[in-house]
Amino acid sequence: MDRNLLTVACALCFATCSLASVAQAAEPTAVPLFEDVAAIKLQPVDDTILASQSGKGVAGDIISGVVVNLLSQWNLPNGTTAVAQGALSIVTNALNQVSVRVGSSASVTGPNTNRDSGANPNASASGGENTSVNGVSQIAQVAGNGNSGNNQTLIDFNTPLSSLPNSATNNQTSAFASNTAGSVKAGVSFNNGGIAIALQTPAGLATQTITPGTSTQAGQIAQLLQIAGNNQQVANALQLHLQTQQMSASMLRQLGVLQALQNTVRR
Repeated sequence: MDRNLLTVACALCFATCSLASVAQAAEPTAVPLFEDVAAIKLQPVDDTILASQSGKGVAGDIISGVVVNLLSQWNLPNGTTAVAQGALSIVTNALNQVSVRVGSSASVTGPNTNRDSGANPNASASGGENTSVNGVSQIAQVAGNGNSGNNQTLIDFNTPLSSLPNSATNNQTSAFASNTAGSVKAGVSFNNGGIAIALQTPAGLATQTITPGTSTQAGQIAQLLQIAGNNQQVANALQLHLQTQQMSASMLRQLGVLQALQNTVRR
């Protein structure tokens, strides 16, 4: 499972590096890729060669550590709060030794007032849970008034992992909580190399999932909000912190020679 989680975290980070925004963000403005198209010279390359090419790190950097932190929170107008958090930490030290830790927590507190939950039995939000997208999906379905819902993903290359709050400490691969009536539930689980978080309330559903890729399907990150009520405050947040280290000149040469030999053999 550890290797699968490392693969998912590293691979999906590149699929989401341009996504560090809330779901309601406007479409980005298109930017020309090249200043002078006429100056570009292209050389055809066979598809069989392109299919097996590996990516190159910017300026010879390699990923040496990953911290993934998923947090979902739902505040109902009657004072009930449901929270679920899952964290994964994978760090490589100077001796190339890998340390993997996980953590999970879930809680349901309240209600603190006599107000109702704000759920609207005449409203519905559905369908988003059946959506299947390769890569990244952020879906918000809202039916009601006075609601606040955010799907947010943050990718960070600059913060040293040693300075981050260590949420992956209890080595618990799952956690679940609910209120006495069972109408509000919070859960998080690590399984099949992925992570899943879910909050269920009378006013809707909030989920986050990271699913590893297979031979037939790419991996995915999915954030879903379904709110069918009034005055609900809901948020899904995914933080992906990456630590990079500079590759040595000898390592760069070795990788270059290896790839050249592989391409020669395939031809």
